Amino acid sequence: MAMSPLRRQILALLHPYRGLFLFALLQVGLIAAAELLKPWPLKVIIDHVLGDKPLTWPVVAGWSRETLLLATCLSLVTIYLVLGVLTLVNNYTTIRIGQSMVNDLRAALYNHLQRLSLAFHNRRETGDLLYRVTADTYSIQTLAMNGIFSILTALVLLVGMAVVMFQLDWLLTLIALGVCPLLFLTISMMSAHINRAATLAHERESAIYSLVQQGMSAIRVIQAFTKEEEEHRRFVAASQESLLASLRLYNLQSLYAGVVNAVIALGTALVVWVGARHAMAGTLSVGDLVVFTAYLASLYGPINIISQTLGQIEGGKAGFRRVQEILAVERDLVDGTRVLPEKSVRGEVVFENVSFGYDPDQPVLRGMNLHVRPGQTVAVVGPSGAGKSTLVSLLPRFYDPQQGRVLLDGMDVREMTLVSLRQQIAMVLQPPLIFPITIRENIAYGRPGASFAEVERAAQLARIHEKILRLPQGYDAVIGAQGTTLSEGERQRMTIARAILRDAPLLILDEPTSSVDAETEALIMQGFEELMVGRTTFIIAHRLSTIRKADVILVVRGGQIVEQGAFAELMQRQGAFAALYQTQFSDVPEQRSAMG
Repeated sequence: MAMSPLRRQILALLHPYRGLFLFALLQVGLIAAAELLKPWPLKVIIDHVLGDKPLTWPVVAGWSRETLLLATCLSLVTIYLVLGVLTLVNNYTTIRIGQSMVNDLRAALYNHLQRLSLAFHNRRETGDLLYRVTADTYSIQTLAMNGIFSILTALVLLVGMAVVMFQLDWLLTLIALGVCPLLFLTISMMSAHINRAATLAHERESAIYSLVQQGMSAIRVIQAFTKEEEEHRRFVAASQESLLASLRLYNLQSLYAGVVNAVIALGTALVVWVGARHAMAGTLSVGDLVVFTAYLASLYGPINIISQTLGQIEGGKAGFRRVQEILAVERDLVDGTRVLPEKSVRGEVVFENVSFGYDPDQPVLRGMNLHVRPGQTVAVVGPSGAGKSTLVSLLPRFYDPQQGRVLLDGMDVREMTLVSLRQQIAMVLQPPLIFPITIRENIAYGRPGASFAEVERAAQLARIHEKILRLPQGYDAVIGAQGTTLSEGERQRMTIARAILRDAPLLILDEPTSSVDAETEALIMQGFEELMVGRTTFIIAHRLSTIRKADVILVVRGGQIVEQGAFAELMQRQGAFAALYQTQFSDVPEQRSAMG
């Protein structure tokens, strides 16, 4: 019989811990043996201490009743102590295995998410992905250790109990096991309902994560437009839907447990009734009846565990499928095979008839052609939504074009490995992203092995060095999440320092000075001029000071390059760039004088 894909996936995650798993199974065997011994001291007390039935064991021959009672009580305590220690060790072992599997699955999912394209992340809710990483990954522990392992444990106990009980009274054992078909019928009838309810509960809880993530990231906008009450109502509505879905799942699981307990109670009543009649008839001793009744509870315990665990497994499957759904997403950016050696890139960039759209039916770039020589500085200007950021995003392969190709030094960038390609590019992107780590680590994020002197030089070129020195801990200061302890302009300069330190042959600057004042901008541009020497640079800018000295200015409109050339050349043409200049720059005195 072929193994199901779900079972194969679980076993693959369990494989690294197979030694610990076998050790846990050995513990289960010892626990089962201890469980089987538990009722026997009571039988000895009832039949041989309180009753007149003689013991035939040679070891205890000639013992008085008092000695036998003491020995039996001590053995009872010993059995429970051994059982407690074994259970403790087993719980630690199984929890350790389960948590290790959760960690492995979580790491695999996060690693996979990190390598999926921006197109994928643009389509998905961040909160939903967060829930899958943090909550749904626990499903592997539910399935493997709370599920498969619990069932194996229960089966070992069940087989052991059944064998001993058959020795005592085969008819009572058959009656006791007669409830099993009813239990498994209940399981088959309710498992599909529980699975659907569990999936819905996960989806509703994931929606809350998405809503909270959106609200927290947009808190300034919410407060600025006084939308707190509306956002509160949205959250309450989503929370109520989540709780109702969880309540429905809980009710189904409670109904399931109730039906199981009712069936077990029916089996217990039948066994007690028949067993009592056997004892009254003298075919079964009172001690044997006590042992059998104790075993009955132990017999139904594993059966109950199996039935309850199967219910939990249905819930675990829902979370595990959500994780596998993401892991099954193929990387739409297929990694190339050619590795770019360091310091080997000249920086020639060619766009050949490139078309691209986030939705293929709505292209953002249309048949774009461009040739940039090594070391040139290219300024990209145009109205918002024209496709400027999209254009430069194709070079590091954040996206791949639907038509055409992008060449670097004559080679299609799709042939290169993503790591080696992106290591040749330094970027200043929008918005400026800062991590909650030290300032030095933030600047050295792209080159963690950089020396402190190199970090300092990058900060000086970005005009952030003096600000850092004024902080109590200087470069070792830990900044808040998203750089909340820094101003917008300081965050921007921090990301500029990061790009400077990267020291890559290609440079992409997406509005690098948009968040700084004119004086700081002039200082930063001086640093950039030094940085851009010998590097192919793309600058997306709205300010004249960042484009006047560009070798080539591209005017992008409607996803096409409508005009290109040097600043003076484009101004003389009085075409698209001159019109854009008049619209965007003519109110700045410095820029008016530059025209004259």
